[in-house]
Order: sequence, then structure tokens, then C-alpha cells
Amino acid sequence: MEVADITAFFELKGRFVTATPITTGHINSTYKVQTTQANYILQKINSEIFQDIEALTSNVLRITKHLAQKASETSNFTLRALLTKDQLGYHKTADGSYWRMFDYLNNSVSYEVLEHREQAQILGKAFATYQKQLLDLPAPQLQETLKDFHNTPLRTTQLREAIQYNLSGRKRFAQNEIHALLKLAPEMEIISSWGAKNKIPLRSIHQDAKLSNILFHNATAEYCIIDLDTTMPGYLCYDFGDAVRTGMNTAAEDEQNLTAVALDLALFKEFTHGYASVAKDFITKNEIDSLLLGVKTITYEQAIRFLTDFLNGDRYYRVDYAEHNLVRTRVQLKFLQIILHRYDELATVIQQAFYK
Repeated sequence: MEVADITAFFELKGRFVTATPITTGHINSTYKVQTTQANYILQKINSEIFQDIEALTSNVLRITKHLAQKASETSNFTLRALLTKDQLGYHKTADGSYWRMFDYLNNSVSYEVLEHREQAQILGKAFATYQKQLLDLPAPQLQETLKDFHNTPLRTTQLREAIQYNLSGRKRFAQNEIHALLKLAPEMEIISSWGAKNKIPLRSIHQDAKLSNILFHNATAEYCIIDLDTTMPGYLCYDFGDAVRTGMNTAAEDEQNLTAVALDLALFKEFTHGYASVAKDFITKNEIDSLLLGVKTITYEQAIRFLTDFLNGDRYYRVDYAEHNLVRTRVQLKFLQIILHRYDELATVIQQAFYK
């Protein structure tokens, strides 16, 4: 079925003109749709990754409605989901694929890499604001769209299984990385332990907190969080940690020259102060204490996910060459080592942001 045929099932303004692929995303297939009266975003949902389409759709519709109600008083720059003509949140085609639509946010731009300190501060404010806005999301709790997404003990178990079975025959190339990551495993289960003991509460969080998931308005100071599919129950420190892992590493995720890997302290300070300026309104002391745990745990978790995929034969992440996932593992491991080396220094930044 052609894209134009898919759009006919949704409540759109005007007649279909054209559809242009947007290639920046890695999970869903996305198009910018232009009609004679408006622009829209059309997505084919990756149902291999998101297998419970009903739960996913319910979450996204609830979140977008809730945020739109909050934004309507001051701004229209917010993500809005469209319904089909049958008043559903998606259209299922005869071949079993699922499609959904959103209003297109005109005059918007996104960035892949932090370019200056002000952006880092906005990154912190944006995701803290998103977490704050979801505090009063009406019951029930959001559904889990990706089971055990940040279950670090399970991720470690999966790594051990990959080592044991060595499906790709590559284990001999990763001995140093295997040893280093397994040695760190016990200290990476603290967040899970705190959660199990109710020391930190489950919140509705984004779970993919990175700069490219923020749209900025070209002419105003407004911004909007996008890519909401992973928003589900989790701990605040997961978003904090993922934002640092993706935004404050000076090297690319697949940088082969490990000397290029470093933590930009100036960006970390700005991000932390931006986050704290909003999160102070709702965060608990234990959650503040968990933030830096989130940085090292999420970085560790991503390292073992890359290494697990390398040992399993690159089944999950798209690769460009045989060692790609191993290179990614080494970058995460190097960044983790830097975090651990500078842990006290980073902890001081967090304390100053929240208590001074």
C-alpha cells in the first residue's frame, strides 16, 4: 500500500500532495506528509520492537493529550497525535503493519550534538520539565512498552549467556572488555536494589533522554520533547544518566580512537544546573543521591548491550563492519572509566546544583 493510501485513513486537513522520508530515526519508518492545507508526520511503527501496539498507542495518546492540555494555555508548540476516521490511534494494513500520524511542528529544528553550554542547560530543563509534567498524569500508571528496558541485572545475565554460548565465535576478541564489565557488575545493581526497597519511587520518565529528542522552535525559546514510545515507569536517574552518556561524551558512539573519549565537565555542570532548576520542585533526597548512580549504570548497561550483541552476531544494532559493536563497547567502557575516576568531582557538581 502506498503512503498516500495510508494517509486517507486519518483525519487530515486538505488533500494529499507528497510524502518525504525522514531518515534520522532508527526504529520507526517516518515521513513528512504535505497536504494542500497542512503538514503531518506519518510513522510506520516497528512492531518487531514494540510488540504490544495497544499499550504503546494508549501511552502515546494519553501523554500527548495530557501535555497538550498543559501547553494550550501558553503555546501550541507541542506534539499532538491524530486519530483515524474510525477514531483509533493507529491504522493496521492488510499486511499487518501499523501506522500513526502526528501534527508536524512547523518552524522546528533538532540537533544531534550539544554545541554550547546553553543547549546543555536546556537539555536538563527540558527533561526535568517533561518528568514534572507527567507527575499528575491521570491514573492508571503507564504501561511497560519495552519489558525490562533498564533492568541492569537482567542485562548482565544476558551478557553472561552470550559469553557462555559465544554464538558468533568472537569471544576471543573481547576478553579485556568481558573481564572489565563483569568485574563492575555488582556495583551496577544499586539502583535496582533501591527501587526494590522503595528507596526511590517509580516515575513516568522518557527513557531515551538525548538532545535529538528535543525539537526547538526556530523563532522562539520554545521546545518540545518527541519520540515518546519508551515513556513508561522508571527512575529519574535513568533519564539523567542517559542524557549525560549521550550528550557529554566528546567522542562519537563508535569512535575508534579512544583518546578522543572524554567527559565535558562544563556541559555537565550546565546540564545539571538546568535539570536541578526544575527538578527541585519534586525530586526526593534519595533521588538526588541516585542521579550519578544513573550516569554510571546507564553507561555500563549500554556497554554490555553492545558487547552482548557483538557476541551474539549483531542481531539488534545495525552495524557497518564486523567489529562495530565491539568498538561501541570500548567507547562506553572508556567513558564509564572516566566517570568512575571523576566520580567525587561529579558528585560535588550535583550537590552544589541542588543545595546551593
